[in-house]
Amino acid sequence: MYIWCSLLAGLALLPILLKSLFPYLRDDCCYMWRSLKLGARLSLYKRGKPFYSILDRFLETAKKHPTKTFLHFEGNAYSYSEVDRRSNQVARALQNHAGLQAGAAVALLLGNEPGFVVTWLGLAKLGCSAALLNTNIRAKALLHCFSCCGAKVLIASAEVKDAVEEVLPALIEKGISVFLLADTCSTEGIVPLAQKISQASEQPLSRDHRANLTVKSTALYIYTSGTTGLPKAAIVTQERVWAASFIMAVSGITSDDVMYINLPLYHSAGFLIGMCGSIERGMTFVLRRKFSASQFWEDCRRHDVTVMQYIGETMRYLCNTPRQGNEKDHRVKFAIGNGIRTDVWTEFLKRFGDIKVRELYGATEGNIGFINYTSKIGVVGRVNLLHRRFFPYLLIKFDIEKEEAVRNAEGLCIPAAKGETGLLVGAITKISPFNGYAGNQQQTDKKRLSNVLKQGDLYFNSGDLLRIDRQGFVYFQDRVGDTFRWKGENVATAEVGDILTTSHCIYEANAYGVKVKGHEGRIGMAAVTLKEGEEFDCSDVYKQVVNYLPSYARPCFIRVQGSLELTGTFKMKKVKLVEEGFDPSLISDPMYFLDPQRKSYVPLTENIYASISAGTVKL
Repeated sequence: MYIWCSLLAGLALLPILLKSLFPYLRDDCCYMWRSLKLGARLSLYKRGKPFYSILDRFLETAKKHPTKTFLHFEGNAYSYSEVDRRSNQVARALQNHAGLQAGAAVALLLGNEPGFVVTWLGLAKLGCSAALLNTNIRAKALLHCFSCCGAKVLIASAEVKDAVEEVLPALIEKGISVFLLADTCSTEGIVPLAQKISQASEQPLSRDHRANLTVKSTALYIYTSGTTGLPKAAIVTQERVWAASFIMAVSGITSDDVMYINLPLYHSAGFLIGMCGSIERGMTFVLRRKFSASQFWEDCRRHDVTVMQYIGETMRYLCNTPRQGNEKDHRVKFAIGNGIRTDVWTEFLKRFGDIKVRELYGATEGNIGFINYTSKIGVVGRVNLLHRRFFPYLLIKFDIEKEEAVRNAEGLCIPAAKGETGLLVGAITKISPFNGYAGNQQQTDKKRLSNVLKQGDLYFNSGDLLRIDRQGFVYFQDRVGDTFRWKGENVATAEVGDILTTSHCIYEANAYGVKVKGHEGRIGMAAVTLKEGEEFDCSDVYKQVVNYLPSYARPCFIRVQGSLELTGTFKMKKVKLVEEGFDPSLISDPMYFLDPQRKSYVPLTENIYASISAGTVKL
């Protein structure tokens, strides 16, 4: 009897003991079980004939639950069947008036609106891929995007008509057909599409349009900033669309949840994780044109939102709003995103309740990513055997000054020690491929790193520094190379430098990002030298950056130097400049601050610096 009692007592204490020894065992097991099930589903889709795409998942839900709301937008609700029928009309209108055939690439210059969603669905029904253009790009960058993916058709919203008109002669010269989602347009060379869509048939299209679709077929081109100074078109395959859409499922989100999307649909977070994730789950999502901190929680309450998306900046904006008595009066259970600081994370949970924050790490074009499926604050993921088995990766020693991997005498990379910061690289395999950038073999090759652990192996170079602690938690440390991140956008320093040197007074420009107290990411700054006999022209430089750079890429600070420091291979040195920052009390060089109120650069005084540090100046 005594033995039985002891055994029962031991079994009762076992869960407590396991929890004490392995506090994250339950989280690990849940994640791995969900991942295995999703992996089995994807394998089934790969083998299926015809291939079962994310579009087929949408059509399946539209058939099973035709009246279920698919999306809410500005007071209107659109059911799955309504969106299905409207996308049929879009497909037929484009088939008739643009002559689209399966396999064609079509560029979309659209903001967050139902027109974006139905246009993409219509293109998918025709077997076409979509190039998702950032609505902030202009002129040279906009034209460049077409040469990357080979798109011969552009569909734009009325809001960006001016940007289209600016490059219209060049588009027409390249033989690109331009359509506007509007009832009318007086500009010659731009075809209004709205009435043609309304007059088209709602009847379903034949699946024959997608007969040749496979898991490796290109579904999307999503643009990411690069060191060339021009956007790079990351190739997103049908397989990658599925993989990204599974992030919601692996987080435990179901078809009963409601998603809130306020991030741009032209980005992978809004499109792949937000919209495609909602389709994969068969759920409803709320779409907003732009993020609004003042309206955020009201929107969530109005639509019974249970899942929100974020980037670090939006979380900080929410925490900076005036406190209210009903801050925890909402149904939000999950927050999915990336880039949140530890202090903001803590404050967010304290103010807005027990929300499961699922911090992510990944890149649109990358073959390795992480998700923090635990409740631990400040980490971007967790190492587990299943993840490492299917997606081999490691951290390697990296020389920040030389901006290259450290190699041993045999020419192989050196793995970083546990707890040491290193460059993340992911093995390029059949299961975890790197598809590269459309029309840019040079940049594709640059992201491939060979001879990592053995001669002839091939890895994806993430360009990011991470750290893994002894418990297996993954921490993001910093970005390396010629790109930094500000307000959720990647900023290519080469592009910024090129624009600055168009000013009559600037001879050379070295752009980089610097940290600002109280802000995520790095804000733009540039060290410049002046042409002989010239003085810094505050007004002209301001005009150039405002006219040719999106707001997030404009250098907020400019430092005028006598000469720029170069490496032995004539690359501009940035590390010391980044470390020195923009404190006028420590830097003797003249510095200037971009003042939007005066519409000019102004001398950066200690008073302005103090106001920025105190958070009283909006950046």
